[in-house]
Amino acid sequence: MSDVQDASPNQLVCTVLPTYNEQDNISALIERLLASNAAPYLVLVIDDNSPDGTWEIVEQFADRYPISSTSPEDGNAVGVALVRRIGEKGLTSAIQRGIDEAIHTYNAAIVTWMDCDLSMPPEDVPRLVQAIQKNEADVAFGSRWVPGGTDRAHGLMARTLSWIINSFARVMLYSRIHDYTSGFIAARAEVLERIKLRGGYGEYCIDLLYRAKRLDYRLVEIPYICVPRTAGESKTGLNLWDYLVKGRKYVSTIWQLSRKKSLT
Repeated sequence: MSDVQDASPNQLVCTVLPTYNEQDNISALIERLLASNAAPYLVLVIDDNSPDGTWEIVEQFADRYPISSTSPEDGNAVGVALVRRIGEKGLTSAIQRGIDEAIHTYNAAIVTWMDCDLSMPPEDVPRLVQAIQKNEADVAFGSRWVPGGTDRAHGLMARTLSWIINSFARVMLYSRIHDYTSGFIAARAEVLERIKLRGGYGEYCIDLLYRAKRLDYRLVEIPYICVPRTAGESKTGLNLWDYLVKGRKYVSTIWQLSRKKSLT
């Protein structure tokens, strides 16, 4: 097993929120995250210059909840910070920017991230974090496809395609990971320093979980219930064609990783 340092409760936890046009969800998401997570805790929003003004709402939160120190003696600190990206777009690069800022600017020991449409309950973030703090995992991720988890957010077509893709990944890569496309993740800083995100919308998650397992990090799936977004436009897929395009990329990623696996 790779050597990692234990993450104690007095070390900073940071949740990265990659946003684009989430003005109807961002306030409730930040408020619920701050209410659910123990200090020291930081919400770090990476916004791709949302035309709907999401970043302006986050600025107001950052003024209300500034975080100036991440030292252990400042253990009661909670805060909100904003990175507004202009001329840059993309989910994976936004998450990676947030990871880098969390670790190198704020000294976070654990970094988490999630979708910003409230489909992933903010109240479940502490369950992921505690699995790491209790030294049960190096990477903990929310899973819809283990007992106790389910997907209520998507229709039958999307759930079926997700099940097919994840079943294919289990056969080709590693059978004990059930939700390769989770996107609801917490990890030790040491893991994320070693494994940089790569790939597009959901491929990055398949790649991250598989490489973490190959490097012998401990992965734990935490069941959660994915619920429908209540506002805004879904970025998962608008129709069958969108799902098929994304699914093709997922399958290609799985195949490429399995080829590398067979050559080692």
